[in-house]
Amino acid sequence: MSLRIFEPRYIRMVKEACAQNSGFVLCMLNAQGDKENNEHIYPIGTFAEVIDFDKLEDGLLGIKVAGLYGVEVKDISTEPDGLRVGQCEKIQPWCCDITSEQIAPMDERLKEIFDRYADLGAMYDKPSFDDPIWVIHRWLELLPVDAKQKQHFLVQKDCKKLLNYLSALVQ
Repeated sequence: MSLRIFEPRYIRMVKEACAQNSGFVLCMLNAQGDKENNEHIYPIGTFAEVIDFDKLEDGLLGIKVAGLYGVEVKDISTEPDGLRVGQCEKIQPWCCDITSEQIAPMDERLKEIFDRYADLGAMYDKPSFDDPIWVIHRWLELLPVDAKQKQHFLVQKDCKKLLNYLSALVQ
């Protein structure tokens, strides 16, 4: 994912992550959640590392991050500059035995989308259309559903609900 960084709190976050050779977590926002109590941040996020950066034409910092694994974020607090920090625990990947046949035609439709929208396809150095879990994760990213629905799928212990949902949508 490519990000434009301009707020001082996020510039600090990126500097610290790079200096410590670590990363940070990206979370979806809950429009219904109380911002003062940090309940506007959904608990399931993605631990990401900065893989490239550059100064953009408009003078802003541009970074490219790679999501490495899912985390559950707890005990979120707000630092004086507004940066939110919390305790993160790596979550186990879904347990799913999905065959290539079960993922068809989702993999083919995803290839078509990546071919049609080159910027989207360029986000992935090595697309894994033959990996069913990779394919359904990409669909979850692309689905035009709200964050609450995506979080519902992410908290499941396996991918069956999402697979069934996608199977009904993608023909």
